[in-house]
Amino acid sequence: MTASGNPTTAEELRGAGLRVTAARVALLEAVRDGDHLGAEAIASEVRGRVGHISVQAVYEGLHALTAAGLIRRLDPPGSPALYEGRVGDNHHHLVCRSCGAVADVDCAVGHAPCLTASDDRGFAVDEAEVIYWGLCPACSTARSS
Repeated sequence: MTASGNPTTAEELRGAGLRVTAARVALLEAVRDGDHLGAEAIASEVRGRVGHISVQAVYEGLHALTAAGLIRRLDPPGSPALYEGRVGDNHHHLVCRSCGAVADVDCAVGHAPCLTASDDRGFAVDEAEVIYWGLCPACSTARSS
Protein backbone atom coordinates (compact mmCIF):
# COMPACT_ATOMS: atom_id res chain seq x y z
CA MET A 1 0.00 0.00 0.00
CA THR A 2 1.05 3.55 -0.58
CA ALA A 3 1.63 6.03 2.23
CA SER A 4 -1.93 7.34 1.76
CA GLY A 5 -3.32 3.85 2.39
CA ASN A 6 -4.56 3.37 -1.16
CA PRO A 7 -3.37 0.26 -2.98
CA THR A 8 -1.13 0.72 -5.98
CA THR A 9 -2.32 -0.41 -9.40
CA ALA A 10 -0.02 -3.42 -9.13
CA GLU A 11 -1.50 -4.33 -5.74
CA GLU A 12 -5.02 -4.06 -7.15
CA LEU A 13 -4.11 -6.38 -10.02
CA ARG A 14 -2.56 -8.90 -7.61
CA GLY A 15 -5.58 -8.60 -5.31
CA ALA A 16 -7.85 -9.46 -8.25
CA GLY A 17 -5.75 -12.54 -8.98
CA LEU A 18 -4.14 -11.09 -12.11
CA ARG A 19 -0.49 -11.22 -13.06
CA VAL A 20 1.10 -7.78 -12.93
CA THR A 21 2.54 -6.66 -16.27
CA ALA A 22 3.46 -3.22 -17.56
CA ALA A 23 0.68 -3.52 -20.16
CA ARG A 24 -2.00 -4.36 -17.57
CA VAL A 25 -0.88 -1.54 -15.29
CA ALA A 26 -0.98 0.87 -18.26
CA LEU A 27 -4.40 -0.45 -19.37
CA LEU A 28 -5.97 -0.03 -15.95
CA GLU A 29 -4.50 3.42 -15.48
CA ALA A 30 -5.51 4.52 -19.00
CA VAL A 31 -9.12 3.46 -18.43
CA ARG A 32 -9.24 5.17 -15.04
CA ASP A 33 -7.63 8.35 -16.38
CA GLY A 34 -9.98 8.43 -19.38
CA ASP A 35 -13.66 9.07 -19.73
CA HIS A 36 -15.65 6.22 -21.30
CA LEU A 37 -12.94 5.30 -23.81
CA GLY A 38 -13.11 2.86 -26.69
CA ALA A 39 -10.46 0.19 -27.24
CA GLU A 40 -8.64 2.18 -29.93
CA ALA A 41 -8.28 5.24 -27.69
CA ILE A 42 -7.12 3.03 -24.83
CA ALA A 43 -4.58 1.30 -27.10
CA SER A 44 -3.20 4.69 -28.14
CA GLU A 45 -2.89 5.79 -24.52
CA VAL A 46 -1.21 2.52 -23.52
CA ARG A 47 1.26 2.80 -26.41
CA GLY A 48 2.18 6.27 -25.14
CA ARG A 49 2.96 4.75 -21.75
CA VAL A 50 4.69 1.46 -22.57
CA GLY A 51 5.43 1.42 -26.29
CA HIS A 52 4.09 -1.15 -28.72
CA ILE A 53 1.07 -3.24 -27.78
CA SER A 54 -1.13 -5.10 -30.24
CA VAL A 55 -4.84 -4.41 -30.51
CA GLN A 56 -5.43 -8.08 -29.65
CA ALA A 57 -3.41 -7.69 -26.42
CA VAL A 58 -5.46 -4.60 -25.55
CA TYR A 59 -8.74 -6.50 -26.03
CA GLU A 60 -7.45 -9.46 -24.02
CA GLY A 61 -6.30 -7.14 -21.24
CA LEU A 62 -9.60 -5.26 -21.20
CA HIS A 63 -11.46 -8.56 -21.00
CA ALA A 64 -9.32 -9.72 -18.06
CA LEU A 65 -9.74 -6.41 -16.20
CA THR A 66 -13.50 -6.44 -16.81
CA ALA A 67 -13.83 -10.06 -15.66
CA ALA A 68 -11.86 -9.20 -12.52
CA GLY A 69 -14.23 -6.32 -11.77
CA LEU A 70 -11.53 -3.65 -11.99
CA ILE A 71 -13.16 -1.85 -14.93
CA ARG A 72 -16.61 -1.80 -16.48
CA ARG A 73 -17.60 -2.33 -20.09
CA LEU A 74 -20.45 -0.26 -21.45
CA ASP A 75 -22.17 -1.39 -24.66
CA PRO A 76 -24.36 1.44 -26.00
CA PRO A 77 -26.50 0.02 -28.82
CA GLY A 78 -25.12 0.98 -32.22
CA SER A 79 -21.74 2.05 -30.80
CA PRO A 80 -18.46 0.30 -30.04
CA ALA A 81 -17.85 -0.85 -26.47
CA LEU A 82 -16.61 1.76 -24.02
CA TYR A 83 -14.66 1.19 -20.82
CA GLU A 84 -14.63 3.04 -17.53
CA GLY A 85 -12.93 2.78 -14.17
CA ARG A 86 -16.00 3.54 -12.04
CA VAL A 87 -17.14 0.16 -10.75
CA GLY A 88 -19.15 -1.33 -7.93
CA ASP A 89 -21.71 1.45 -7.46
CA ASN A 90 -24.40 0.50 -10.00
CA HIS A 91 -24.45 3.92 -11.65
CA HIS A 92 -25.99 4.57 -15.06
CA HIS A 93 -25.19 6.61 -18.16
CA LEU A 94 -26.42 9.49 -20.27
CA VAL A 95 -25.61 9.17 -23.99
CA CYS A 96 -25.94 11.93 -26.58
CA ARG A 97 -27.69 10.72 -29.74
CA SER A 98 -25.84 13.32 -31.82
CA CYS A 99 -22.17 13.36 -30.78
CA GLY A 100 -22.00 10.17 -28.69
CA ALA A 101 -20.84 11.91 -25.50
CA VAL A 102 -21.28 9.73 -22.41
CA ALA A 103 -21.71 10.90 -18.83
CA ASP A 104 -22.21 9.05 -15.56
CA VAL A 105 -25.41 9.51 -13.59
CA ASP A 106 -26.21 8.06 -10.17
CA CYS A 107 -29.38 6.07 -9.50
CA ALA A 108 -32.41 8.33 -9.44
CA VAL A 109 -33.64 7.58 -5.91
CA GLY A 110 -32.08 5.94 -2.89
CA HIS A 111 -29.51 3.16 -2.89
CA ALA A 112 -29.66 1.33 -6.24
CA PRO A 113 -33.47 1.14 -6.41
CA CYS A 114 -33.26 -0.16 -9.94
CA LEU A 115 -31.99 -3.48 -8.57
CA THR A 116 -35.52 -4.26 -7.44
CA ALA A 117 -37.18 -5.52 -10.61
CA SER A 118 -40.96 -5.54 -10.82
CA ASP A 119 -40.66 -9.29 -11.53
CA ASP A 120 -37.18 -10.79 -11.10
CA ARG A 121 -38.39 -14.20 -12.35
CA GLY A 122 -36.15 -15.89 -9.79
CA PHE A 123 -32.96 -14.10 -10.81
CA ALA A 124 -30.56 -12.88 -8.09
CA VAL A 125 -30.15 -9.35 -9.51
CA ASP A 126 -26.83 -7.68 -8.66
CA GLU A 127 -26.54 -5.04 -11.37
CA ALA A 128 -28.83 -2.99 -13.59
CA GLU A 129 -27.77 -1.18 -16.73
CA VAL A 130 -29.77 1.90 -17.59
CA ILE A 131 -28.90 4.19 -20.47
CA TYR A 132 -30.64 7.53 -20.80
CA TRP A 133 -30.61 8.78 -24.42
CA GLY A 134 -30.96 12.38 -25.53
CA LEU A 135 -28.87 15.38 -26.55
CA CYS A 136 -25.95 16.74 -24.55
CA PRO A 137 -26.00 20.47 -23.71
CA ALA A 138 -23.67 21.37 -26.63
CA CYS A 139 -25.69 19.46 -29.24
CA SER A 140 -28.97 20.73 -27.78
CA THR A 141 -27.74 24.31 -28.05
CA ALA A 142 -26.45 23.75 -31.60
CA ARG A 143 -29.83 22.39 -32.72
CA SER A 144 -31.78 25.29 -31.27
CA SER A 145 -29.49 27.88 -32.91
